[in-house]
Amino acid sequence: MKAYALLTGRGNNTLKDKNILDCLGHPVLYYPANAARHAETISLKFCSSDDPNILREAENLDHAPIVRPAELALPTSQHVDCIMHALSVIEKKAGLPDILVVTLANNVTIKSSWIDACVRMMQEDMSITAVVPVYQDNDHHPLRAKTVDANGRLQMYEKGITGKISTNRQDLPVCYFLSHNFWVLNVKNLLESNGEGQQPWGFMGHNIAYYEIHDSIDIHNATDLLIAKEWIKENYTDFD
Repeated sequence: MKAYALLTGRGNNTLKDKNILDCLGHPVLYYPANAARHAETISLKFCSSDDPNILREAENLDHAPIVRPAELALPTSQHVDCIMHALSVIEKKAGLPDILVVTLANNVTIKSSWIDACVRMMQEDMSITAVVPVYQDNDHHPLRAKTVDANGRLQMYEKGITGKISTNRQDLPVCYFLSHNFWVLNVKNLLESNGEGQQPWGFMGHNIAYYEIHDSIDIHNATDLLIAKEWIKENYTDFD
């Protein structure tokens, strides 16, 4: 079963050039790209972007460039559309893989060993439609979330809840959030499901396996970049 990696990142961002900003001597995208490059399960690597600087940096890390159309590189563009465009290009260049590992250029919290573990989970059971890293976060539990009603007053976000809910996060059922560092996708499901899987990431299908990690840092501003640097200093030990 073939597994390819697809690094995704666009140039039009609130934090200018965030995907190629210096991060401890490397551009931010170096970390996801290098993780894919050292993953034992990945045979080919590609990068989808509208930005020639991103494509050039990724190509230096053995990722073949895929020029993303401008209409798929807008702030309102859907990630799945860029993935599908990239797959159409990959099919012509190398044939379709069985598994596609999508890495995100603005997230450095990634290790090659994590990629390999998730890919192997899918290789052992191809009924799985996606394998995604997750992290626990009961501080932002949906049972704690609020919405605003027509009168401008706070109401519970989750409807139909009865009985008392503890204010202690430790007492609540474990809550997981997707880590937007990488997603391992079953290509057959991706092509056949028409995005009708578990929302809001319908392209992941319904039979989603998880891989628990402790932290995930999406870089959207200068503070995120500082936190990412600290994570790298403490955790990035798979390779130089």
